[in-house]
Amino acid sequence: MSGVFALLALAAVSLQAHAQAAAQGFTLKGKPKIAMIYFGPKNDGGWTQAFDEARVKVEAALGQKIQFVESVPEDASAIKPAAEKFIQRGANIVIGTAFGYSDAFKELAAKYPDVAFLNGSGTTNGPNLESFYGRTYESQYLCGMAAGAASKSGKLGFVAANPFGVVNWTVNAFALGAQKMNPAATVTVIYTGAWNDPVKERAAAMALIDQGADVIGQHVDSPTPQLVAQERGVYGTGHHRDLRQFAPKATLCSSVWVWDKFLVPELKKVMAGNWKPQPYGAFIEMKDGGTDIAGFGPGVPKDKAAAITAERDAIMKGKQVYAGPLKDRDGKERVAAGATLSDADLWKMDWYVKGVITQK
Repeated sequence: MSGVFALLALAAVSLQAHAQAAAQGFTLKGKPKIAMIYFGPKNDGGWTQAFDEARVKVEAALGQKIQFVESVPEDASAIKPAAEKFIQRGANIVIGTAFGYSDAFKELAAKYPDVAFLNGSGTTNGPNLESFYGRTYESQYLCGMAAGAASKSGKLGFVAANPFGVVNWTVNAFALGAQKMNPAATVTVIYTGAWNDPVKERAAAMALIDQGADVIGQHVDSPTPQLVAQERGVYGTGHHRDLRQFAPKATLCSSVWVWDKFLVPELKKVMAGNWKPQPYGAFIEMKDGGTDIAGFGPGVPKDKAAAITAERDAIMKGKQVYAGPLKDRDGKERVAAGATLSDADLWKMDWYVKGVITQK
């Protein structure tokens, strides 16, 4: 029996130690050394390039170079070796950039408890792991306002990747923004089934314009929809980066990532010690550096631009895009008067607001 009591005592001590460690937070051992793993090429014009541009700003703010590797697919057999190579070289902060890295990062964080892991658009979290993502619906709502202001027909198109919650909330917010400027505006959406497929994106944008859309919004990784908009003489709104770089005549506004505004203070917390990752990840509001807008293009009248800027200021001060009363396109109440949509309901959004028309 004494052996059993000894084992119980050891277990109690172990549990207490783990509890104390969790309460104290995570602290690096040794000087911080950062590495980044990119999902795509650093010059993809979209998602990955936004991270690479942030990396340069983070380096300047923190005064150290950041190692990185490009084009690591969402496959554990590629992710783990890439991370472990950096760790073997002394990296003790590893930043990922893909939803599909989530499970591999969870396993890596358990295997390397002295390394801090952060993952953009991830879904897994732990004592030394924090996923993070921005509330893109805030900036897409503002771009929708620009689209609604510029459209003459009130018929807008939207090229999207997959009907996931993080995409659907941008579609709905875009429509709500457009309808703030033109209550009769509609948004027809085509899902390509891929985050980055310029061929499918071109076909989708062309089809939407052929159906009468005179502004094309997007939530895909490449600038292709904006290129098509400029070729066809209509307007567009960009995603990830300021896409006036590719289509200056067409692009009215872009929802842009400003990752450095989140990463610099978060990495300083990691470096200071006693870092406590948010248990459900960091879901970043625009005021804290998730996304913002870039623009405006020549198609947005000055008075409308001023209205959009005022709405941006209101969001920065706490205005909620998904505030009630709000019904879906079938008339079902989704947000009651005086309430706002919860984060859990945002993540699982599988419904559309009035005026959204979905196509495959």
